[in-house]
Amino acid sequence: MDSPFAGMNPYLEEPSMWPDVHNSLITEIRNQIQNALAPKYRAVITPYTAFESIEIAPVRAVIPDVGVIEAPLRRPDTGGVAVATAIEIAVEIEAAPLNLPAMMEVPVEYARIEIRTVRDYILVTAIELLSPANKRPTQTGAEAYESKRQELFRSRAHLLELDLLRGGVRPQVARPLPAAPYFIFLSRVQRRPHIEIWPLALHLPIKPVPIPLRHPDPPVPLDLGAAIHATYRRARYDLALDYTQAPPAPVLTPEDRTWLDQHLRAAGLR
Repeated sequence: MDSPFAGMNPYLEEPSMWPDVHNSLITEIRNQIQNALAPKYRAVITPYTAFESIEIAPVRAVIPDVGVIEAPLRRPDTGGVAVATAIEIAVEIEAAPLNLPAMMEVPVEYARIEIRTVRDYILVTAIELLSPANKRPTQTGAEAYESKRQELFRSRAHLLELDLLRGGVRPQVARPLPAAPYFIFLSRVQRRPHIEIWPLALHLPIKPVPIPLRHPDPPVPLDLGAAIHATYRRARYDLALDYTQAPPAPVLTPEDRTWLDQHLRAAGLR
């Protein structure tokens, strides 16, 4: 079954699903562009580990009643054993008023795509599919990602950023971004400091964007929308998603929420 959304499917942002979506989509993008890059370039998947805050389901533990037993006593004077009556005292422990899942930082495996020259393995273009760790408003999250981003800006490599997560901190630009759920950012070496930006609407298909290479080689097109739909079909996310439930988090704008409800009803999914 195909995704019911023309572009990005907001239900795929579910934190428990996103690591699988992320890695599946990275593989799909690599496979889509690989032949177009040959024979001078190769797309290489480079894994990395990020620490994500996720809900950890509580482990059910059985807390026994407290039993106090009077054990047999040894008489030091006779060396004999006195027979004592065992006394068990049952103490009822009152349950806690709240029982919530824990938030814990756990290592999550992600990946990026690096387009490199075949002959000397020089980095030409980095493709980043942003993860929640890249967008977390902390020193180890968005600030650390921005530091790596600035290193790439100082290099001779292009940077293509795919932001398919509505929550968190967006990649930094010098002017306010328009209201949109998703974005694509492209920083070409020859056009810095200017960044090309594609806002992505929830109800519209995603048009192909260029992946720049070394001059004078022409860019290779990336059909991100096709990659998302192929990933959805191959991974059978239709079996994991329930579109009858409430709209996905984070909260949609009132306009997008109304559109989403009408769209899913028209598709027979609500």
